[in-house]
Amino acid sequence: MNALPLYLEPRVEPRLAALLRADGFTHDLADALGSPLNIVLPDQIADNLDRFRATYRRHQLGGQIYFAHKANRSSALLRRLAATDAGVDVASLGELQHALGSGFAPERIMATGPKNPAFLWLAARAGATVNVDSATELDALGDLVRTRSLPRVRTVLRLSAFGTGTAPGSGGVKVLSRASRFGTPVSALDALLKSAGRHREAIELIGVGFHLDTTSVAEKALALEGCVSALGALREHGFSPHVVDIGGGFGVSYLAHREQWERYTSALTASVLGQRPPMTWRGYGYGLRNDAGTLRGALGLYPAHRATAGEGYLDELLSGPASATPGRPLSALLLENLFDLYTEPGRALVDQCGLILARVLEVRRDGTGPYLVRLEAKADDIGLEEHGVLVDPVVVARAGTAPAGDGDAVGVHLAGGLCLEADLISRRTVFLPSLPNPGDLLGFVNTAGYCMDFRTTHAQRLPVARAVAAWQDGDSWRWSLDEQYWPTLSQGGQA
Repeated sequence: MNALPLYLEPRVEPRLAALLRADGFTHDLADALGSPLNIVLPDQIADNLDRFRATYRRHQLGGQIYFAHKANRSSALLRRLAATDAGVDVASLGELQHALGSGFAPERIMATGPKNPAFLWLAARAGATVNVDSATELDALGDLVRTRSLPRVRTVLRLSAFGTGTAPGSGGVKVLSRASRFGTPVSALDALLKSAGRHREAIELIGVGFHLDTTSVAEKALALEGCVSALGALREHGFSPHVVDIGGGFGVSYLAHREQWERYTSALTASVLGQRPPMTWRGYGYGLRNDAGTLRGALGLYPAHRATAGEGYLDELLSGPASATPGRPLSALLLENLFDLYTEPGRALVDQCGLILARVLEVRRDGTGPYLVRLEAKADDIGLEEHGVLVDPVVVARAGTAPAGDGDAVGVHLAGGLCLEADLISRRTVFLPSLPNPGDLLGFVNTAGYCMDFRTTHAQRLPVARAVAAWQDGDSWRWSLDEQYWPTLSQGGQA
């Protein structure tokens, strides 16, 4: 059993699979533009939006879907989305400027996250909706609007700490809403609304929302019901709200096979306990440790195979029973009150939208352990492990080359190009169907969400990855530099 390769094969949908098969195209791009190279698929983000919209229609809900721009800085993805009816969630002054310059009208922009005065001023001046985290931020916005004679600003109050409730369908199991540094605790809502009351002429309070860093449907259901209750408090204070913003966190399923994920995590536990050979570089445990034969710690990994993710996660949340009205789904709470639903998917909206290519520079082996494969890339260029995502790369061999070695499955360690012991693309032993050759490319699939450019640096004066947009034109692929892409280039991008 221990001898079997521990594959973690990526889930690859048709458009991305077609790109991987176009090995001459991808090698030509990498030869021309260097390694690493980011490729984004603008038409895929429009398809993903359609899937989220279908979930809204299934539940007969109105509202807006805001792409969380922080997930990827691509101009091509943002401009393609501007050709749809989507909105964009911006969390910095630069992202706001990027959205406005990419074709988003201000009414399709939501300003979230920590805000400095310049960010807040441009959001208010342009007419974006502002998602407010605290009474301090609310006061700053109200004062800014009055002193600068700005138009009244649509505002959402972000709430947190919804307390304890019963998980729907759990037989009475209690759920605790975890703390967040984003938003005002619902226990302080009255004080927040008194502050809002002082700024009635400056803000138009349209609703409330939350941001929860959790995969738990039960926690988000508790928060959603808490927001619906909070809208009642807003009405009691004389406001006319109509929006519940449930943020993002809908997730992505990265792996093709659940069994591989379960087998790998079980084997990792056994390895940490010394019950099987090491599976990682120098025994790294991903948060687990062996304390005199007892397993300690917690596995610090993203759940790379998820039965429900993306629009399916949203559907499960909305379909769940409401505790206040047993037998009725949570979506009914919104529908019967004519409330709009706002969502802010990031990772889920760029699912299958990106690929990072890295060239193999060297393949060597010391002793009988795993091979060391050195790539023309740094760990921060391929941020899978930085975000706790474990998934195998795909070997994109150069045409005319035969696999190195004997063609059997092989375990390798993937190293980056920095002069640092810690510059590892992956700390785990990665299994590939065959040993790659220098000059081959490794394709890191589905990396558009946070793993492509969120932490890239110019360390050692090495370049960061260039980015290109690619799209299908019949049986062929076409491309442009990311910053030169506009929806008019591709047939699917016509507004």
